[in-house]
Amino acid sequence: MMRRRPSSPVGPSRLGKWLAPAFLCVAAWLALIATPSCAEPARTTFAEGHLWRISKAGIGDSYAFGTIHVADPRVAAIPKQVEAVLPRTRTLAMELPPVEVLDAQVFDLEELEDGGRLEPLIGTDAFIALEPKLLASGTPARVAARLKPWAAMMRLQWGESRGASRSLDDNLLATGLARRMQIISLESIEEQIAAFDTIPLASQVALLRHALAQREALARRTEGTIEAWLRGDLAGIARATERIDREFPGMGRHYAELTRHIIEDRTVVMHHRLFMPLRSGKVMVAIGASHLYGERGLLAMLRNDGYRITRIW
Repeated sequence: MMRRRPSSPVGPSRLGKWLAPAFLCVAAWLALIATPSCAEPARTTFAEGHLWRISKAGIGDSYAFGTIHVADPRVAAIPKQVEAVLPRTRTLAMELPPVEVLDAQVFDLEELEDGGRLEPLIGTDAFIALEPKLLASGTPARVAARLKPWAAMMRLQWGESRGASRSLDDNLLATGLARRMQIISLESIEEQIAAFDTIPLASQVALLRHALAQREALARRTEGTIEAWLRGDLAGIARATERIDREFPGMGRHYAELTRHIIEDRTVVMHHRLFMPLRSGKVMVAIGASHLYGERGLLAMLRNDGYRITRIW
């Protein structure tokens, strides 16, 4: 079990020393592989929207806000609709724990077991292309050689985002702290790592190789996803797998595994963690929009719990 430093009030710069920003980056990348289409009608429950009221008789209203994990000025500011309801809440529930994690602890959990090495898994040519990028992201050479494929993928993506502007998540956390709200985490660092560990190794390898070989093609999808989020098109953001397989035959099943473990399974954990806070009411739930979408999303789960879910934006 990984031990943490004693918790203390934190600001955005301490939202995890490495794992938290990198994890958000890969969660964002999963959403960014979609190329949303304005022409395709929404057919799924909770397919559109940004902000919902969560209500039940005798309990103060809570809210769910679907964020986007992209450090882009167009989507970083807290929307006025969210600003309007924040004063009605006293708890901010977010995906990532605001704790600082020691590099040595993270490295240990990221490395292959029993002395395993990354190069034989992904091939020499791919590792030669990958290693300089890992070193540039601050990964020591001895660690780069032993990373699990998913961890290498995270560091590859995070290395490209360092130095970017603050994200919407950063600004929400800063605002919550300034308002002296209670900040709660809907998952732990250990649970985040476990989610990636459960992705089949073959899919981890395929996803890493694909991310390395198709960096420009994947990066071009960012614009479409930002536009989809701005118009509240949750279905468009979620339609990643069907499109990725058309553009990159054979990759769809690997992205399906990523979606199942990183979106769907984590949503179940978040739903469980919200059980007691929502019974007290006045919670602002701010999580990635993909976790709210569809019949397997958080909003549908809360509706099944007996809450009334009302879209307000």
